[in-house]
Amino acid sequence: MARSAPQAGPTTPATVALTAAGIPFTAHTYVHDPATSNFGLEAASALGLDPDRVFKTLLAEADGRLCVGIVPVTGMLDLKALAAAVGAKRAVMADPAVAERKTGYVVGGISPIGQKTALPTVLDETAELWPTIFVSGGRRGFDIELAPDALLRITSGQVADIAR
Repeated sequence: MARSAPQAGPTTPATVALTAAGIPFTAHTYVHDPATSNFGLEAASALGLDPDRVFKTLLAEADGRLCVGIVPVTGMLDLKALAAAVGAKRAVMADPAVAERKTGYVVGGISPIGQKTALPTVLDETAELWPTIFVSGGRRGFDIELAPDALLRITSGQVADIAR
């Protein structure tokens, strides 16, 4: 894993936040195909990674409040489990336009790090199976590799079983 100094990748709010916090990460860029809609699997394939190690960032509304669920790209977000993890009764996926406005990122490039609005964040427990995981770096075609505990620190997140 690399240092917390500027990386060979784009500067995004995510990389700025990680560098400012002194959290080590490695930047990984790849060529994004505009025809692709499964951004996470595209990243795993382009970077030659086990897709279970690449995580997608999803926004949901839990009892009317936005929250973030981070799950492997091979799975789906269990909305009931996410709601329970954030102390809500029910959760639904957030409108993509709201997700973009609240995070400052575009769909397919939403990073859990450096969002415009800090939101309750839950990381699926399978992240702890890996020494490092990959999440969006804040742009399509750009992922950040970091330790799961570092991701939890920078997002003030928690771990729960939220994938299915």
